[in-house]
Amino acid sequence: MGRFDGATVLITGATGGLGRGAANAFAAEGARLVLSDLDEAALRDFAATLDVESTILAGNIADEKLSEDLVALAVEKYGRLDIAVNNAGIVHSFVRLPQVVSDEARRVLEVDLLGVFYAMKHQIPQMERQFKASGKGGVIVNVASVAALSGAPKLSVYAAAKHGVVGLTRSAAAEYATKGVRINAVCPAHTRTAMVDGFVRASGSPEAEAIAELTRGVPMKRVGEVDEITTGILFLADPANSFMTGHALALDGGIGAI
Repeated sequence: MGRFDGATVLITGATGGLGRGAANAFAAEGARLVLSDLDEAALRDFAATLDVESTILAGNIADEKLSEDLVALAVEKYGRLDIAVNNAGIVHSFVRLPQVVSDEARRVLEVDLLGVFYAMKHQIPQMERQFKASGKGGVIVNVASVAALSGAPKLSVYAAAKHGVVGLTRSAAAEYATKGVRINAVCPAHTRTAMVDGFVRASGSPEAEAIAELTRGVPMKRVGEVDEITTGILFLADPANSFMTGHALALDGGIGAI
């Protein structure tokens, strides 16, 4: 019997590295899935690989209507929303602050910060209603970044957005601590996903050299693996972990220790 047998889990950014990893991990533990990302065909193809009940809805997380519709879809299909993993996110060019294109900065803030705000705005009331009706509310896990916990040279606007995600997480967690909704954030350092692959390509250096540069300030001297981050996500969502809320869990290879 899995930890999440019968639970309804909503995951945004579901076709990316962390989204896929989280979906596979929750599926292995018996969850039913509501999956979202921009590309409907990619969503459909990914859902077909899962051996659990799942439903999809493509759209742009920067559009508030998508978050409203995703919650409605979860309730329509499965009767409730138990866990939401707000994972969808983008990054801007790796440049100093004055070189960040303003339209690019605006897009990062819309997706990475406002997207999480819209998601929580619609997820929380549903979970609170469930708690009032049955005594069982829900859990939200926001995917932030180690850049949410300190400065991030050449990723200034991305860092600002992720700082905002942690601020939303802590504020809402305090607001709903007695209302059946636990809200935490996971803060990974660079992880082996498309984002890291893009950095390697943009660097023009051999992969080993590019990764060495990327992890220069990481005591473990490596990037994280998707499975390591999804383990943290499931830990935060685990119903047995019922006394943790408002926490920003750093999975950073030791960056926070120095």
